[in-house]
Amino acid sequence: MILLICVIGLLRFRAGGVEVVASNDEAANSGHWSVELRNGGVSAMHMTLTHENTVVYFDMTDIGASLLSLPDGQCRVDQFDEVLKRDCWAHAVEYTIASAETRPLEIKTDTWCSSGSFASNGTLIQTGGWGDGYRVVRYFNPCPRGGNCDWIEAPNALQEKRWYASNQVLPNDGQVVVGGRGEPTYEFVPRRRQDEGTYKLPLLVDTYEAGAENNLYPFVYLNSDGTLFIFANRDSILLNLQTNSIVKKFPRMPGDGSRNYPSSGSSVILPLTFEDDFHKVEVMVCGGSPPSAYQQAQLGNFLTALDTCGRLVITDANPDWQMEKMPGPRVLSDMVILPTGDVLIINGCQQGTGGWGLGRSPVLSPYLYTPHNANWQIMAESTVPRMYHSSAVLIPDGRVLVGGSNTNRYYNFTGVMFPTELRIEAFSPPYLHSSQDDLRPSSVTGLPHQRDRENPSGQSGLVIYYGEDFTISFRLPWRGSYRRDGSSLEYRLNAPPFCTHSFSQNQRQLVLKATTSGYGTFRWARITAPSSAVVAPAGYYLLFVVHEGVPSSGTWVQLLPRD
Repeated sequence: MILLICVIGLLRFRAGGVEVVASNDEAANSGHWSVELRNGGVSAMHMTLTHENTVVYFDMTDIGASLLSLPDGQCRVDQFDEVLKRDCWAHAVEYTIASAETRPLEIKTDTWCSSGSFASNGTLIQTGGWGDGYRVVRYFNPCPRGGNCDWIEAPNALQEKRWYASNQVLPNDGQVVVGGRGEPTYEFVPRRRQDEGTYKLPLLVDTYEAGAENNLYPFVYLNSDGTLFIFANRDSILLNLQTNSIVKKFPRMPGDGSRNYPSSGSSVILPLTFEDDFHKVEVMVCGGSPPSAYQQAQLGNFLTALDTCGRLVITDANPDWQMEKMPGPRVLSDMVILPTGDVLIINGCQQGTGGWGLGRSPVLSPYLYTPHNANWQIMAESTVPRMYHSSAVLIPDGRVLVGGSNTNRYYNFTGVMFPTELRIEAFSPPYLHSSQDDLRPSSVTGLPHQRDRENPSGQSGLVIYYGEDFTISFRLPWRGSYRRDGSSLEYRLNAPPFCTHSFSQNQRQLVLKATTSGYGTFRWARITAPSSAVVAPAGYYLLFVVHEGVPSSGTWVQLLPRD
């Protein structure tokens, strides 16, 4: 018996072909890490999940050779590239989660520090970049495994240069592109009318800091009344996009320092809920850098990052910031909303800022934050530093896929403090531990009449309509502690975000109203879809059934207006 306990105390298993060793007790309480790919080919400056259960990640193009070649002798010719005028290397990858297979994609214009979001049909609309990519809009329509989908590019589709901008999907299925280096304006993609131009945004002038900027990649969210919340540096506003006027200025976030690139804090909006018809919207901003951190880092002095978070209910009549302390200082991190509604803060470091070689002291342990009681937990350590230009996204099985980290101007694997990172890892939160299997919902599916419903977009997935009920079935284990009133079950929708530079654009979760019934291990839930495109823009979402804090795998649904 003693020998058996010792064996169980250390789990040794394989994930993605790579051996992972973790203490059973530690994995149950702190999660565990696995390496999915030892060589992802391209460093993941940008990362997003598609409804075909693939992850698209990509870098900039003017960086020289990656470790993944383009297929069939393809090459990109660009006389303006600094490194390779004839470039036969991939700078974008499609990764299939189930098989851990990669497929090279061809980007023709430079995506360095660009932005993006999804249209309602699941097409990734990707905007801006650097150099020949400044004004480009790119489209990627995901395809099933075995397909050959690739980027389609529209040059000069943007009216201004959009480098370090942020995007937000809008209720009309368009998107707004906000800011960018040297561009204190915003514009709409597509334009709402043919002669529409750009609009000035004084917030980006007022929050600009000479020598550092500290207002790039602003945090942008769609409010529940259709206005746009924009946070830059330490200040924030509500913008009416119909009148293009500022309707509210919020109090400055307390404390010295800055929260946006290159000071590179991170942000989410906490889950919206049916209980108030998705009215309350609460923004959370964490980490960043103290005053002059960017200038000091360029001189070789790496200041300690900020260790505070602020929460602001932007729908309150007189909102004010509520400040909290993280377990430690953090900059260059990513915030991921988990299926449970908890927030995972992952990647980053303790000193310095964003920029080539300007970060120090990597933070290897994610922090897990529970919003309803403001509780923090420190999760299991990775062995891979994830510094500048790293990324993280939630995937359908509930893990968080992590990639990127390149503090070097080009790909450099030796002789530097932080080599260019091509490994793709996955972090499994504690809810995925086998000790939770007695609670885990499974086999989530729409009922037959809904699965067979014609999808107007021609895509796959269960279609749901605003404000209407839909029904799913699922299974619970025999030993689950399901209560007959359904109070132990939650139904949550997660929108797939576009992650880059410590901000996951368009990340959003909604808790849905439902009535649950069934017998034995079989359950049915009649769920009410979100009420409008203002609270949940049309598109693909992952639906999770959460039982006593343990989620099912996510099931794709497509939320659309009824014609």
